[in-house]
Amino acid sequence: MIADDPTLSRLQNQIDWYDKKSQHNQRWYKRVKVTEIVAAALIAGTAGLGTARFVTVGLAVLLLVLEGLQQLNQYHANWISYRSTCEALKHEKFLYLGEAGPYTEAQGRHALLAERIESLVSQEHAKWVSDHKDKPLAPKN
Repeated sequence: MIADDPTLSRLQNQIDWYDKKSQHNQRWYKRVKVTEIVAAALIAGTAGLGTARFVTVGLAVLLLVLEGLQQLNQYHANWISYRSTCEALKHEKFLYLGEAGPYTEAQGRHALLAERIESLVSQEHAKWVSDHKDKPLAPKN
């Protein structure tokens, strides 16, 4: 059914993409945060024990690099945003298949589904562009 229908195929492709990207960003966010927590704890421990200064400095540098990567790649914000869009797309799919909500008595419910899918994807794209347009990739001279 889905393979024969371009609208339902597009919907499933978008659900799969947002689900995959959400999971990817969630994993990276948690990896970075757990590593930061461990590094911060080790900084406190090594500083208190009088361990070699280069160990403490190295951990502090690691902590700064990890937080910089988190800010640059926005793992947390992307995880939340992609998950939200994925769940909204799933919601549309189930409403459509169940002929519920806006699809109950709609004339041209298939066209309505296509419009609502594209609206959700467009909103996500516009939000992403808005969030990233003021962040230069390289320093301006």
